[in-house]
Amino acid sequence: MVDITRQPGRLRPAPENFLSEEQVRAVAAGRRDFLRRSLLAAGATLTVPMAARASEGDSNILQNPEWTTTLGQPVATRPYGLPSKFESNVIRRESPGLARVGGASVSFTPLQSMFGIITPSGLHFERHHQGWHDIDPARHRLMVNGSDDSLLKKPKVYTMDDLMRLPSVSRIHFVECGANTGLEWGNVAVPTVQYTHGMLSCSEFSGVPLKVLLEDCGVDYKRGRYVLAEGADGSSMTRTIPMEMVENGEVMVAWGQNGEMLRPENGYPLRLVVPGVQGVSWVKWLRRIEVGDKPYATKDEAVHYIDLLPSGLHRQYSSIQECKSVIATPSGGQTLLAKGFYNVSGLAWSGRGKIKQVDVSADGGINWRTARLEGPVQNKALTRFNIDWVWDGKPAILQSRAIDETGYVQPTYGQLRAVRGTKSIYHNNAIQSWKIVESGEVSNVQVL
Repeated sequence: MVDITRQPGRLRPAPENFLSEEQVRAVAAGRRDFLRRSLLAAGATLTVPMAARASEGDSNILQNPEWTTTLGQPVATRPYGLPSKFESNVIRRESPGLARVGGASVSFTPLQSMFGIITPSGLHFERHHQGWHDIDPARHRLMVNGSDDSLLKKPKVYTMDDLMRLPSVSRIHFVECGANTGLEWGNVAVPTVQYTHGMLSCSEFSGVPLKVLLEDCGVDYKRGRYVLAEGADGSSMTRTIPMEMVENGEVMVAWGQNGEMLRPENGYPLRLVVPGVQGVSWVKWLRRIEVGDKPYATKDEAVHYIDLLPSGLHRQYSSIQECKSVIATPSGGQTLLAKGFYNVSGLAWSGRGKIKQVDVSADGGINWRTARLEGPVQNKALTRFNIDWVWDGKPAILQSRAIDETGYVQPTYGQLRAVRGTKSIYHNNAIQSWKIVESGEVSNVQVL
């Protein structure tokens, strides 16, 4: 098992006596003054140990390492860049508790190891209903048609060359599987943030707005109020998209991700991007768009990705991913190595727009402080938040609570289950809690 607490730059111990009671009170007077005093105190505390270490001699300082005295590798040995071998534990992981059916599978993004808001393409989470394919772009086609002739005047078939000649746009958006955090509905406390929230990623996507294609084909917006997206994989994934989402120009037929072509497991050479909507509607290996006058109720939306309410009724077409957040460091499976100052960091997102505020609690939701939102804060994209925290060595429960620009406040488990029950799998956006004990170990708990 990989020890995630020992990764450089993740959770380092603070020096002894790093913060005094006076410095803790200084937090209220302003973060800049707080940090200035903290660093001055740390410098004073470290003066003797550092001097002693210098007199003993640190081999990493006194002796040149081999990389300073030898030639490095030429460019030709690595024409496509790869991560350092020392970061080999930062990978997508499959859940041992989720059974595979045929080629269906899922892998989780290591949120605890991420910085900023962009997910590297090689760490983007995967969800396949029939396995992934590496499709020849020269043979791939996108057909645009109507359910009847009156909805679309000029049905067309586009090649990849046709599409990539059209005016393109690039936008940053998150994508989250509707089943993300699904195990938590039934009080199954999976150990790490990679498994609780790892079906979540954020990328810069490039492509052509679907609106451009539909208007090129002569769409009738008055009658054609829905589109059906169909994938070319073995499951023929099909999803209904309301036309109002297309009309605002956000829905995109994308070929690019993070400055390069899509990766095969993310839909190469073409996928649909539907910002704010659950990932199953971001149809991969996109081969057909059909305009219709009513929802299609396909197999993937009439049976799956629906919620069983307490009354026994199904909640259908609940595609929007509601406002949500999670603390990524410190989080489950990690260990705080000493008392003192820590930067608590996490991610927030909303399918309805921008994040407005994130509050953080260290006592299970009794008291809250407002975190810093690190720019850029973008529409329907991940937002990084940070907050200064001084751990006194006593038990604590860390939580984050996001608020989006519509005023929606991320709910507690008690609030969510009161209206949604306990029998669901999908669309869990409740507040996540991480329990810290005296030893510094962090674990997953649920607080109502």
